[in-house]
Amino acid sequence: MKATRSPPSATLPGRYLDLPDNAAHDPYQEREKLSEPTLCGDCGAVYRDGRWQWLAPPANAARTRCAACHRIADRLPAGYLAIEGLFAHEHRDELLSLARNVEAREKSEHPLQRIMAVDEQDDGKLMITTTDIHLARGLGEALRRAYKGELNFHYNKGEYLLRVRWER
Repeated sequence: MKATRSPPSATLPGRYLDLPDNAAHDPYQEREKLSEPTLCGDCGAVYRDGRWQWLAPPANAARTRCAACHRIADRLPAGYLAIEGLFAHEHRDELLSLARNVEAREKSEHPLQRIMAVDEQDDGKLMITTTDIHLARGLGEALRRAYKGELNFHYNKGEYLLRVRWER
């Protein structure tokens, strides 16, 4: 009997993001492969084996700024997560703790996925900005799994930007 593969939707939530065929690519990603090893002078991540990792900094490493640190310095997020509603206002600390835990898990394996800022707006809404669209989506899906609520995504065509809105 022939084995069947699971559909793409069976993958881990938040790990992959189905983007339109004409999706824009992250302008902060390196256009050419970096020499190895390369050290980010801001955060200490090391580029080795074709990806950024948390390793001990090698003595002979070239230096540059990783895409996440570049975005943070430019204050230009790739992902926005708006957390809205009365429940969000009443459980602010719980929700932020969940977001920080998800970020820590993702960042340990993917150093370019970070929370840039958490802002509480005048209307009580929380706005979390991220260095990567996949982290923004993962945060939203973690909120929905833990607390239900309504989750919406808006991907801007032509630019590498995802807006996520969670409300309960």
